[in-house]
Amino acid sequence: MYCHGDILLTTEGSIPSGLEPPIAIQPWNHVTTIHVGNDDYHIFRLDNPVQDNPHYYMTGLRKSFQVLSQSDYQLAGKGQELLYWDTNTKYCGCCGAPMKWNTEISKHCTECGKEWWPQLSIAIIVRILRDDKILLVHSRSFRGQYYGLVAGFVETGETLEEAVRRECREETGIEIKDLKYFGSQPWPYPCGLMVGFTAQYAEGEIHLQKEELAGGDWFGRDNLPQIPDKASIARQLIDDWLGQ
Repeated sequence: MYCHGDILLTTEGSIPSGLEPPIAIQPWNHVTTIHVGNDDYHIFRLDNPVQDNPHYYMTGLRKSFQVLSQSDYQLAGKGQELLYWDTNTKYCGCCGAPMKWNTEISKHCTECGKEWWPQLSIAIIVRILRDDKILLVHSRSFRGQYYGLVAGFVETGETLEEAVRRECREETGIEIKDLKYFGSQPWPYPCGLMVGFTAQYAEGEIHLQKEELAGGDWFGRDNLPQIPDKASIARQLIDDWLGQ
């Protein structure tokens, strides 16, 4: 259960389970079912946040990473994404008529019959090394003072690898080589998929894209700035370099 971007957890720090919902479902609440293996999970949006309950509390999805298992955190993220998609697909993008749920992860238009499924925003993120140093940047969109990795959205008509090279060139002015796939991560803020890469510095001097980056430089292991928390693939890439 979700409300205003927060998720309901038990006071033990887990997703509520059982045959009956912990909070009453109202007639107007749409319940969506997520199938994971042999288990079914039911999600819906609460009208008001749960407060002063001895058994449950609400917390932000990003913060829930600190208490949930990796699998439950991803499950919670998927639920958040489906609810976000539901909110933003009330009407057909083709004819403007009301949309109706068709399956557990799709809708169809009540007028023209057009079918819609949740869309992902694909982004790349890359760890760039130069000898024994790593390139870290501070985005103007970051809410904290931490430094992360070069990242950006994939544009229409380009490959993931082309997107990595373009973002490196646009944001920092450098060229890279030895580009390799590292891994991927669902990123439900609100509906993303982060695809991670590693690369080596090839040439060029750092010239930051001032519209997007407030800072950036090469850092060694002994002078790292504040880095992202462990919920992100950015931290996974950095920790892999650190040998952690």
